[in-house]
Amino acid sequence: MLTEWNELPPGFLEAAPHELEALLDGPALIHLAGRRGPSLFVSVLLHGNETTGLEAIQQVLSRHSGRPLPRDLSLFVGNVAAAARGRRRLDGQPDYNRLWPGGDAEDSPERRMAAEVVDIMRGRGCFASIDIHNNTGVNPHYGCINRLSPRYVHLATLFSRIVVYFTQPRGVQSMAFAELCPAVTVECGQAGSRHALGHAVELIESGLHLTGIPEHPAREAFAVYHTVAVVRVRPDVRFGFEEAADLALLEDLETMNFRELPVGTVLGRVRNADVMPLIALDNDGRSVADDYFEVKNGELRTRAHLVPAMLTRDERVIRQDCLCYVMEAIESGPEG
Repeated sequence: MLTEWNELPPGFLEAAPHELEALLDGPALIHLAGRRGPSLFVSVLLHGNETTGLEAIQQVLSRHSGRPLPRDLSLFVGNVAAAARGRRRLDGQPDYNRLWPGGDAEDSPERRMAAEVVDIMRGRGCFASIDIHNNTGVNPHYGCINRLSPRYVHLATLFSRIVVYFTQPRGVQSMAFAELCPAVTVECGQAGSRHALGHAVELIESGLHLTGIPEHPAREAFAVYHTVAVVRVRPDVRFGFEEAADLALLEDLETMNFRELPVGTVLGRVRNADVMPLIALDNDGRSVADDYFEVKNGELRTRAHLVPAMLTRDERVIRQDCLCYVMEAIESGPEG
C-alpha cells in the first residue's frame, strides 16, 4: 500500500491535493537528502481535506529547488484518496490519524502501512516529527504534544504560545513518533488561509535549520492545556444547527474555542429534556458527561467551568470525530 521514494515524484511540487491520488497511487513516503542528518519527518494529508501541510511543504521545497536542504527530510503523504474528493476520510476508511502503533484500531492495510512507516523511520533515525493539520472550526493556531519533556515543549512553542498536551485518543501519529524523537501535531486553523500556510512554512523551515532542539521553551509567554475529556453527540441523536433537530446547536458555537466558559453557558436547544444528548469520556474512558453538561429548561448548558477546543459547524466531522475536547490549563510561562 505504501510507495517509498528517494526523490521527489515528477509533478509533485505543482500537484493540487485532488491530483495526488493519480500521481502517487496511494500513500507515499518520500526521502530527500540534506546537508545533515538525521531526518526531519513531516506528515501531511492524514485528513484529506486538511491541505495546508501539503501546500506548505510544496512551498518549502520550491524555495530550496536546485540546492541541498539544510537537513534530511522524510515526507509522508497520507490519505490521497480522501484528498481527491475533498473529504477528511472516505466512508469505510479508518481515520489516518487513529491507526498508528500504540493505538487500538482494527487491523487493516492502512494500519499495517502506518506501522511500516514507523519501522522505516526508526531504522533511518529521526531528528523531530511535525504532523500538520487544519481545523474545520474557528480555532487559534496551536501545537499538540503527548509528552511534557522540555524538547517536546520547545518544538510546540516554536509554532505557537498555545500548547495542548493530550494522552487520548491513542493511535495518533505524534504519539507513535514520540517514541522516536520530539514530536508535535500543529493545528493551523482553517484550510485555505494564507496565514495558516505562512505559519506552517515557518515551522518547517525552522525544523530544517535547527542543529539541535533546546531543553527549554522557544518563547517566554506560553500556556499549556491538558485535554481531560472528549465529547461526542450520541449516535441516536439527530443534531444540527436548525431548530428542527433533536439537538439544535448554537450558530456561533465554534467561537467558544479556547475560551473559559462559565457555568450555565448555553450550547444549544434540546427537544427531549429527559435525554442527555452528549457522551463525554475522560482519559480513563469513564463517562463524565453529567460532570460537564446538563439539560435545563430545554437548553444544553455547561455544568462546570470548562475550556473547549475543536468545536466546529461541520456536521460530518462531528460525526466522524467528535464535537469537542474539554481542556484545563496546567502550565504557563510569563504573561501566559
